[in-house]
Amino acid sequence: MNHYETVFILNPVLSEEQIKEAVKKYEDFLVSRGAKMISKEDWGLKKLAYAIQNKKSGFYHLFEYTVPGEAINELEVEFRRDERIMRNLTVSLDKHAIAWAEKRRNRNKKTA
Repeated sequence: MNHYETVFILNPVLSEEQIKEAVKKYEDFLVSRGAKMISKEDWGLKKLAYAIQNKKSGFYHLFEYTVPGEAINELEVEFRRDERIMRNLTVSLDKHAIAWAEKRRNRNKKTA
């Protein structure tokens, strides 16, 4: 089981219900592949550094999870097939990044 972090940007024209549905779809997808969800963060609507598909903003979401490596390719294919997803990035976390992510989660808990 490898430790991963995925950030994806959803189209800003989606309703709140459509956003929840898309996030749930990918969470269920990962869990069905044996993933253990560690953290989910909704970063909200943010302005993009440059326009993507003529959009200047998007809804950001972050998943932190452990899953067997072969599930990542399937996740990337699902992201490419979904027109609601504007961009996505999945990275494998090493021990230093895992420690940093834990600090970030603890800091976010204190501010929430």
